[in-house]
Amino acid sequence: MLATLERLEILDQAEQLSSMILQSDVVEYYLSCLNKLRTSKETQQKIKAFTKEKELYEEVQRFGRYHPDYQKVMRNIRELKRDMDMDDNVAEFKRAENDLQALLDEVSVIIGKSVSEKIKVPTGNPFFDSSSSCGGGCGSGGSCGCS
Repeated sequence: MLATLERLEILDQAEQLSSMILQSDVVEYYLSCLNKLRTSKETQQKIKAFTKEKELYEEVQRFGRYHPDYQKVMRNIRELKRDMDMDDNVAEFKRAENDLQALLDEVSVIIGKSVSEKIKVPTGNPFFDSSSSCGGGCGSGGSCGCS
């Protein structure tokens, strides 16, 4: 019975934590940037143009530089990618996305360390990964340096 009460308490605390994260300024800013990204016609046109060219790029990649349109597609994909990345809404969204990821990484590390110092939390961020022998490959199926 005690284990069940402990589990319920842990679930309640996890719900409180997720609620606090969802109500944070970081998530609010992220959602605001996402909304701007989705509602801006100019930004959406840039994303659609890049996506369309990316399909051509993937086709060209199958044949490499032997494809007749290789040079043209490679130049276009770089120009469209740069144009899309330089869009204010896209840049702001990427910054917000990175801030949210940093918050989630920090919370994950705090939770992991509160359980045990030996817990390895793969964040993909060298700042957090430096304290453990985990190189971030544990959950990705890649080769991991954990020992």
